[in-house]
Amino acid sequence: MSGLLKISLTAIVVLVAAAAVAFKYGDYVTNPWTRDGQVRANVIQVAPRVSGPIVKLPIKDNQSVKTGDLLFEIDPRTYQAALDQASAKLDETRDDLKDLEQRVKAAQAALDQSGAQIKQAESAVKSAEAESIRAQADFERGKKLVAKGDVSKRRFDDSRAANDVAQADLDKAQSRLIQARAAKLQAEAELARARAELGAPGEENAQLRGAKAALETAKLNLEFTQVKASVDGYVTNLNLRLGSQAVANQPALALVDVNSFWVHGFFLETLAGRIKPGDRAVTTLMSYPDTPLAGVVDSIGWGIAQEDGSTGADLLPNISPTFEWIRLAQRVPVRVHLTNVPDDVELRVGTTASVLVRTGGSAGSEESAAVALPSALQ
Repeated sequence: MSGLLKISLTAIVVLVAAAAVAFKYGDYVTNPWTRDGQVRANVIQVAPRVSGPIVKLPIKDNQSVKTGDLLFEIDPRTYQAALDQASAKLDETRDDLKDLEQRVKAAQAALDQSGAQIKQAESAVKSAEAESIRAQADFERGKKLVAKGDVSKRRFDDSRAANDVAQADLDKAQSRLIQARAAKLQAEAELARARAELGAPGEENAQLRGAKAALETAKLNLEFTQVKASVDGYVTNLNLRLGSQAVANQPALALVDVNSFWVHGFFLETLAGRIKPGDRAVTTLMSYPDTPLAGVVDSIGWGIAQEDGSTGADLLPNISPTFEWIRLAQRVPVRVHLTNVPDDVELRVGTTASVLVRTGGSAGSEESAAVALPSALQ
């Protein structure tokens, strides 16, 4: 009987073990998993906005920094001089605009004066015309009277002289009127020229806005000499030294955004169809094999690059040879957002990870009770 009991107990243990193995195997068959995973993060290529030699470098390679921390400083003296020059140019522009405003006022006054002179000249012309008409009438009457002998020759000569003077005065008055009108046209042209040089009044003036913009640009360039961290992160692959020449818009160092880590799992295309955004995922890092990390599927890639068909020698397409009896499944990138990273786990860009995605009804399982794949395969 004891022998039968031993056999029974042994059989039960074997069945339980087989059931556990079968359950675990079914779990990994039902839920897609891959060992082809990688830790990723946003890597910011820090590039200065201005050029110049580096005079301050308070950071070290692989150092953690906070948003706003100084990464390095470019020699500010050239940009301080440019700022001073722009400030002086703004003051000079304001003085020039004041002079132009006075020119406009003077041109307006000259125009007003020319208008008054035209009125005076027109009045003088009217008066001279009236005098010329009267003198002409006296002269014509004198000619008739002198012919009859009713007036002396001397009085006739006086009327003729008066007529000549009146006509001369009329010609002079008309000439002055023409000059006054010409002066008005010149005054109008001078006023238009002064207004054009002055431009819009007040703060809307183009010269003033240009000088202010130049000053603001100089201020920004001076600020840009201090290159600061835009995010919390880690400085990596730092090759700068004091005195190194920083070149505008050329990356100088890399900054890993500490708040942007995710995992890319590359799943066989035969498995990717079962994965949906929102599915829970379990990630195991090769550097922390005993610490599974909970996550959720954020998105699934819509395409991968194809090598076949790319341009090769002589502009002909590159086609790789294949074995007809073997069809290799492509791998599709699945982005996994890590929802809980323990404090003792340090994520590093490019490190290897295994990813298991819980699909369907198994999505509610506890991630902490699972690893990304059987330990024998890690």
